[in-house]
Amino acid sequence: MTSSLRDLKVYTTYPHSCSYLEDQEATTLFVDPRQEVDQTLYSNLSVLGFRRSGNHLYRPHCSNCEACIPARIPVNKFQPNRNQKRALKRNADLEIEVTGDIRDQSAFELYRRYIEQRHADGDMYPPDREQYQSFLDNAWECTRYYRFYQGGKLTAISVVDELLDGLSAIYTFFDPDLDDRSLGRYAILWQIEKAAEMGLDYLYLGYWIKNCRKMSYKSEYRPLELYLNGRWSLLT
Repeated sequence: MTSSLRDLKVYTTYPHSCSYLEDQEATTLFVDPRQEVDQTLYSNLSVLGFRRSGNHLYRPHCSNCEACIPARIPVNKFQPNRNQKRALKRNADLEIEVTGDIRDQSAFELYRRYIEQRHADGDMYPPDREQYQSFLDNAWECTRYYRFYQGGKLTAISVVDELLDGLSAIYTFFDPDLDDRSLGRYAILWQIEKAAEMGLDYLYLGYWIKNCRKMSYKSEYRPLELYLNGRWSLLT
């Protein structure tokens, strides 16, 4: 099952407060939630700048703002800088396991601590198990959960979708007490290496927002491609 993009129905939300930029209103374009989705359709929509949250595919569609720009890393051209090499070295001792879900208590407890200590000012606070599972569920059987362990202790989980042309970095959460490890940076670097190992071309990072600290960090990874005016171009 793969629908033509021309046949898709999409809807827009009413304007609502922007989660990223103060004093801004946002409007979101959603694919009809009744639409059957498979890996091919999901991949094609990702190339057009769509993102997923749970089982919903969406793209910003704001009338007076174009700050949210889809971003991806061409993994075979990526070269880590000095700080990124240090993050890789600091975490070389981690052991990695892949699982098909994150419904266990240890995974949710790690998520809870991460949200409470790192994102108490965000939309996901307070952490709730139902919201956690709906946000990070195994959409269309292409989601993998990579668990990182230090000496048998769970320290981080990266939620990653496998697309036809790349991996999509959905979300990473980690032990907030391990600042010195730079686990968020390491998770992206590991996913870049994983995509290259799998013979894929890209790591999709979601939206880059220049004036939002929580999203602007993505420009640390070069080369970085941005989806502007209907085409992917290198950030200069």
